[in-house]
Amino acid sequence: MSGGKHLLGRPKRHIFGTAKVGEKGQIVIPKDARTLFGIQPGDTLLILGDEQTGIIVTKPDVIETAAAQIFEQMERQK
Repeated sequence: MSGGKHLLGRPKRHIFGTAKVGEKGQIVIPKDARTLFGIQPGDTLLILGDEQTGIIVTKPDVIETAAAQIFEQMERQK
């Protein structure tokens, strides 16, 4: 298993721990999470939120890839 505990025993879902929010609103992403997801100093991360389910922190290319796949599928269905 890569870093973090598997969430509910399911592979590819992890619990990495907790992070405190500092005075400037900053958090430290746990090392195991940074390593697993290839997050390097200076990387830009996308912050998404849903008022009921919470916050998602992801690399922008993850969303770009998903959007590209959706658009490709829409084109094929025309």
